[in-house]
Amino acid sequence: MTQPDEIAVLDEFFAQHYQDLRQIAHQRLRRSQKVTLLDTTALVHESYLRLLKARHIELAGESQFLAFAARVMRSIIVDFVRSNRAERRGGDEQRVTLNTEIAESRTAADEILRVNDALDELAKVDGRLVKVVEMRYFGGLEEREIAGVLGVSDRTVRRDWEKARLLLMLAME
Repeated sequence: MTQPDEIAVLDEFFAQHYQDLRQIAHQRLRRSQKVTLLDTTALVHESYLRLLKARHIELAGESQFLAFAARVMRSIIVDFVRSNRAERRGGDEQRVTLNTEIAESRTAADEILRVNDALDELAKVDGRLVKVVEMRYFGGLEEREIAGVLGVSDRTVRRDWEKARLLLMLAME
């Protein structure tokens, strides 16, 4: 496919699934909005820009597109949290605050990074487990949709989900 064709396909998928993407973004931001300062629309639009920058995206179907978009949204949130912790903004400097909302947002930022690190570790063990987590947890896809994208049975997806949850809990302890 030529690049204009890829952009046209991406635009079509994006337009058809805009509300689905907003729902995924809303679910993803529910826990991290205080940390990222992003809103649903900003996250969806930033995802679109990143999808445009990606080259040769295979968009075989709706579930695959939504799974890829969920992975991009995860990446955006993690990048935002990391950039806020960068040395140019004070890095890991110890700060004392009397405002509990600020302290809670730091805890949420820590959790986002811990989940991301745990997923990176899980990817070293089994990449399919990470895909299942991204599609189910971050993308809100159903087991049958995940099974279709991965080319496995629903039962395999259920087992992978349980295994991934257990390994993630162990990695985050």
